[in-house]
Amino acid sequence: MNQKTSEKNNILTIGELAEVSGTRLTTLKYYTELGILPFSQSGKRLTRKYNKEEALESLEKIKELKEKRLTIKEIIGFFKE
Repeated sequence: MNQKTSEKNNILTIGELAEVSGTRLTTLKYYTELGILPFSQSGKRLTRKYNKEEALESLEKIKELKEKRLTIKEIIGFFKE
């Protein structure tokens, strides 16, 4: 596998991220709008692309914080630090 193929496999659309993570599409859009799920680039027709590793890491952290019963404002604050 060459570097370009490897990089492409690490970049996901929001739909692909939803499928891989088991997270609802609307939830991913909400997290992106809040700025706690950053996207790495925008393609044609404003399609957001996510770095697979970074996105899954962020989603895992969000899940942990929610399990600790942090409010969405507190979670946003955590990511803004």
